[in-house]
Amino acid sequence: MTVMTELPALGVARRLDGLRARLGDAGVDALLVTTLANVRYLTGFTGSAGMLVVTADAALLTSDGRYRTQSAEQVSAAGASVEIEIGGVQAQRDALTARLAGVRRVGLEADNITWNASRRWADDLGEGLELVPTSGVVEALREVKDEGEIARMARAAAIADAALAEVLPMLDAAATRRVTAEEFALALDTAMRRGGAESTAFETIVAAGPNSAKPHHRPSDRWIEVGDPVVVDFGATFEGYRSDMTRTFCVGGEPEGELARVFEVVRVSQARGVAAVHAGVGAKDVDDACRQVIAEAGWAERFEHGTGHGVGLDIHEAPTVSPLGTAILAPGVVVTVEPGVYLPGVGGVRIEDTLVVTDDGSRALTTFSKTISTKDAAA
Repeated sequence: MTVMTELPALGVARRLDGLRARLGDAGVDALLVTTLANVRYLTGFTGSAGMLVVTADAALLTSDGRYRTQSAEQVSAAGASVEIEIGGVQAQRDALTARLAGVRRVGLEADNITWNASRRWADDLGEGLELVPTSGVVEALREVKDEGEIARMARAAAIADAALAEVLPMLDAAATRRVTAEEFALALDTAMRRGGAESTAFETIVAAGPNSAKPHHRPSDRWIEVGDPVVVDFGATFEGYRSDMTRTFCVGGEPEGELARVFEVVRVSQARGVAAVHAGVGAKDVDDACRQVIAEAGWAERFEHGTGHGVGLDIHEAPTVSPLGTAILAPGVVVTVEPGVYLPGVGGVRIEDTLVVTDDGSRALTTFSKTISTKDAAA
């Protein structure tokens, strides 16, 4: 079990002021926050139902009676200057509408609100108030993690590392004690929960043999065989924050033939990408560094996804590390670097780490060995 030490506090109390400083650039006087991860980020409230309105001088959180005590406790513990209104759905909407009296332009989170919901808010708020679609206003704040956030992601990564070390011998023993990808995934998920994870970070991917050529293959009941490549993509969640790591193993020994070359090319590609990560570098430049290695090997068309993404309260968040990435990396940004090559009929290889950007490079939160052979990795 991962040793638990006290973690730095999250900087929730400062976040509302950071959001208020961005309202003008977003062209609004207030923001209605309906994305639960954003509500949590700004208030500390972790419930499954809640809305938050933030104006220049106030913030109001609403939820239902299930969360009367929890919301008060969590907001107080986070040190957030937020009023709370508890009631039914209409009572919540009425409270939020009342708080927006006198405000001219209210932003809605356009990426996460339905057309029907936006029309209903327009009816509730009336003609004197303009609804403005916004995108990424809170998410932009979330890109740079504070010390407490990074510590929780490091804890999640350590739990995942330890869990993989615990269950990896199952793959090494595949020659004598048969195991399916489903069984291995279940054992890995269970080990993470036993090690302190509140949940998996996403649905664990275990893809073996020919299935490893499918980047997001779901674990199946196919037996894992000696010589198979096995892609294991997984993560843990700790206090809301997630880790993400992929390792690809060869069962029982070293890969042979074309598969051996795939392992080496992806290893070099991932190392180049990791080396490219540091403050001031464009996210696209990191993708280019990985993609160039794979293209030079003749497999450009077999690297069919982006190199990485941000991680935090969500498993996929800004910035995007891909050919379309526009972000410039800054200290405290957390991204993945996960190039892959997938050859139908042969197999696939992906290697991924979660990295914190620093002034002079990066620091890996995921530290599990990149040893290829299960025989050596499980030793």
